[in-house]
Amino acid sequence: MRKSAVRGIIASLGVIGVLALTGCGPAPWTVDDPEATPSASATVAPPVPNDLSSGSTQRELVAGAVTAKVDYWSTLPMDRWTAGAVKPLSVSLVTSVTPDDGQKVYLQKATVTAVAAAGDRDLAPLEPQTDAATVAPGYLVLAPYSYSQTFNVGPLDEKATSVTLQVTFDFLVQTTPTSAEYAKQTATDTLTVAIAQPESDD
Repeated sequence: MRKSAVRGIIASLGVIGVLALTGCGPAPWTVDDPEATPSASATVAPPVPNDLSSGSTQRELVAGAVTAKVDYWSTLPMDRWTAGAVKPLSVSLVTSVTPDDGQKVYLQKATVTAVAAAGDRDLAPLEPQTDAATVAPGYLVLAPYSYSQTFNVGPLDEKATSVTLQVTFDFLVQTTPTSAEYAKQTATDTLTVAIAQPESDD
């Protein structure tokens, strides 16, 4: 057989092979692997703000002539601030007055109201907790004398993801160092604390 004829037969076989591969669909190395296809990204909820993420926080509140330095903390670890738990919030404060002419500052009462939330939706608030002074005109809180108390945040709705603690301090300030007359000043603050969620069974 002549060489030209042999080359023609080989060329024909090559064409047939290409056609056979084409007829069978895409080559195996080009087939999409369903398991290799990236799935759509899951929506991740933003983290809940937590003013007690380190276990404590400090604030400076100004109410008229009174400046209060307040410390907040909890003896309960944050991962145990669950909806059903009793959650202690400790408060300590000391005040100064400007101008300081020798008048005293007294705390009439401190109130904490807990308002739970599920995401951006508020849930029913708990009953306010109030520590009212048992002496007149109130508790002396002018430095170096301080006030401290622990409030317990009770069980919340099981859907709660956070709780906002609305804190109010009512002060009485002597109008003069020897006066029996007082001016009332009110300082307010808010703390947002994340509620620990139960672990998923998945």
